[in-house]
Amino acid sequence: MLEYSFTEEQKLLVELVKQIGEEYIKPYALEWDEKEIFDPKPIRALADADLFGIVIPKEYGGLGWGVFELCLAVEKLSYFCAGISTTYAASFLGAYPIILYGTKEQKEKYLPDIAKGKKLCAFALTEPQAGSDAFAIKTTAKKEKDFYVLNGIKQWITNGGIADLYIIVAITDPTKGARGASAFIVEKGDPGFSVGKKEKKLGLKASVTTELFLNECKIPSSRILGKEGMGFIVALRTLDYGRCGVGAQALGISQAAFEASLKYATTRIQFGQPIYNFQAVSHTFAEMATKIEATRALVYNVAKYIDNGAKEISLFSAMSKYYASDMAMWVTERAIQMMGGYGYMRDYPVQKYFRDAKCLQIYEGTNEIQKNIISRDLLKFYKK
Repeated sequence: MLEYSFTEEQKLLVELVKQIGEEYIKPYALEWDEKEIFDPKPIRALADADLFGIVIPKEYGGLGWGVFELCLAVEKLSYFCAGISTTYAASFLGAYPIILYGTKEQKEKYLPDIAKGKKLCAFALTEPQAGSDAFAIKTTAKKEKDFYVLNGIKQWITNGGIADLYIIVAITDPTKGARGASAFIVEKGDPGFSVGKKEKKLGLKASVTTELFLNECKIPSSRILGKEGMGFIVALRTLDYGRCGVGAQALGISQAAFEASLKYATTRIQFGQPIYNFQAVSHTFAEMATKIEATRALVYNVAKYIDNGAKEISLFSAMSKYYASDMAMWVTERAIQMMGGYGYMRDYPVQKYFRDAKCLQIYEGTNEIQKNIISRDLLKFYKK
């Protein structure tokens, strides 16, 4: 890969994640995938290394870094196993609403434990009838004195059951449309809150995805994020921050698939020579390498753009997610093709990379929705 001007701290970060990946993930990734196992050991290793504090402000026990450093960690984790990186990144997706919209009291209560990895987070927006159309959510939150009572179902929630804190978006005023939703912090163990079955997925099998049930779930009114009516603002801004992480996942998966298939192509002998010597093969690797490097430049620069305090980030965040995940699907498919029958076998990792990459085009807003965001915001951005 190209050399980027990483600081010494950023270099150490990447090296630390690599060490964790080599010891706690690489030997077990295929087994976790095959048996659909969530193993907490790599998550504990990341917590012990203070890596859950990357974007948590220093005053709350974090490292005070930004989206760029988080992308570096997620990219390297995804190189070893995208299921593990999904568990890790999803916790930040649940932490961002508290960082961005939490009161001082909420931050003091929750962020130190999140930074230490003592509490995992989850972000719960999607519902059975509300996927791309997030405004169609039916979960309600009714104010009763000093409490809110939540009722509804959330679907396909990453870290469901293993998370300690859940950001729930619910309707507080059905007469106000998109302005009638609010965001809440729900804690594991709250009365009326329960977790459904673990979903069986095509990929990302080392991460846990479940339904969440809210049945007369009563929580203190102090757990609302921002004010009533800000729910979709909280959710959409959180996704703006999170989509770079999906781009980083795409980079890690693609790099791993590229390297595995390149190693095969340079050692597989057919017709008396390595198959890499055939132009059809070598040109494919030329395309793969170029697409990965071009995408890395996009994702890194968007992350830095966000960290520099840009206000309008939806356009570029959507670009990084859409372009990177499409690239990952193309690269992983080509990696399988370059390895032929070996690539198709479950004994080899490239088929896992392919299956893991597919979800990147779907979660945190499908790529079709990303194109809607891009085309909408292009006009706002370029009219300036």
